[in-house]
Amino acid sequence: MGDLAHTSLLLAAAFVAGALNAVAGGGSFLTLPALVLTGVPPVSANATGTVALLPGYMAGAWGFKDDMRSPPGLSMKSVVLLALVGGAAGAALLLFTPDATFRRIVPWLLLAATAMFAFGPQLRQWAMGGKHDQAPNTAGAAKAALGMLAVAIYGGYFNGGLGILLLALLGLLGQTNLNAMNGIKNLVSALLTAIAVAIYAAGGVVQWKQALVMMIAATLGGYLGARVARKIPPNWLRGGIVLTGLVMAGLFFWRQ
Repeated sequence: MGDLAHTSLLLAAAFVAGALNAVAGGGSFLTLPALVLTGVPPVSANATGTVALLPGYMAGAWGFKDDMRSPPGLSMKSVVLLALVGGAAGAALLLFTPDATFRRIVPWLLLAATAMFAFGPQLRQWAMGGKHDQAPNTAGAAKAALGMLAVAIYGGYFNGGLGILLLALLGLLGQTNLNAMNGIKNLVSALLTAIAVAIYAAGGVVQWKQALVMMIAATLGGYLGARVARKIPPNWLRGGIVLTGLVMAGLFFWRQ
């Protein structure tokens, strides 16, 4: 595969990934395999793909700005703080993970993220015990904070399926409006990715040439995806993302 083919593949993957992240998550299901296919080592590919998607997260958050609401149990300030702390912790952990180890766990992470998203509504109903619109108490707020922190650490470490996990978490916390969920998802993704990118850069694992090429396409895809998402039935979005996650997990298992 020549340089032109590599560039074309990365541009296409980044554009679709940016749109997918703005819609409901799963963009790294495309950028990570594309970078690995063009010869970038797994850990560096994960970091580079994360850098490339940062502008797309920001554009997606802007596209959903009118719908953005914090989830039950958490204030917006808490969401911002947890996203930054968790993103930093996850990024630091990635720097200490060998490429061979990361390659082995990637498909399992993809599979877990896809399953969480696929069964998000059922998990939320189970977690709430069939009761809706409950006022959050102290214990509920603590659980919400721990959940957000855990997902932010995951996002700083892997990023693949981050949006899927965030949507599943927001569903478990009691949010039901998909546009509101997408707004806070993109905000959290942008914040934790920004701090993770700074740590990746300091660790020297980012392939900047590929990242810069992909940023432009991901940004355009992120904004357009946020606008188009309003016109697509939620069930279609969910089905498409689950299928994408399963296919990409299968490809990584096959390559092992």
